[in-house]
Amino acid sequence: MKYEEFKIEGKNAVIEAFRSGKTIDRVFILEGSHDGTTNTIIKEAKKCGAIVDFVKKERLDHMSETGKHQGVIAYAAAYEYSTVEEILDIARGKDEPPFIILLDSIQDPHNLGAIIRTANLAGAHGIIIPKRRAVGLTATVAKASAGAINYTPVAKVTNLADTIEKLKKEGLWFVCADMDGELMYDLNLTGPIGLVIGNEGEGVGRLIKEKCDFISKIPMYGNIDSLNASVAAGVLAYEIVRQRIKA
Repeated sequence: MKYEEFKIEGKNAVIEAFRSGKTIDRVFILEGSHDGTTNTIIKEAKKCGAIVDFVKKERLDHMSETGKHQGVIAYAAAYEYSTVEEILDIARGKDEPPFIILLDSIQDPHNLGAIIRTANLAGAHGIIIPKRRAVGLTATVAKASAGAINYTPVAKVTNLADTIEKLKKEGLWFVCADMDGELMYDLNLTGPIGLVIGNEGEGVGRLIKEKCDFISKIPMYGNIDSLNASVAAGVLAYEIVRQRIKA
């Protein structure tokens, strides 16, 4: 299956894409650029939460398909985003307690794709990601999901902490992965639940962690201190599956 990467090249084309409301996930800008148009692009990117990378000309040249990038290449979402309400509707339609995976600033597209794949197989009703400082639904993500992106909805929200509070009013409990937590086997992870997985380097942010009802630790016995984010998501998702089967 071929996934189309929506690549936009050139300063004016990128500005128009932002202003037309197109969902831009990432912008690559020639390092050292400070002209007015480039600064406008940076402001628009910050406004909508797109990731901005400053790179060398060689990289832009390699990425460019037109040879006319003018020091700016943007990537638009390859897939449309769902809403949190649509995810809840899927759970209601199946008459199942909601099971949602929330990702706190995952930036590696291969991790996001793998998590979407795991979410689908584990029966999660959807995934929620933040608008800022997080990878979006790029073609790389779609490919890494092995087709699961076509079946598992992903919602993009402005504020993950506020979204958790709103979902608590819908009856969900929240558990996040952190090495300072309780052993996952000792926690009751049945019922309506949101599983929070943190950033590849820093883990779950302090504010998000404080919003969670449980902090869960995955047992580890090796010589390194952490799992890849997508692997951690898989381990905890299937502990939730195990407990749901037993309940």
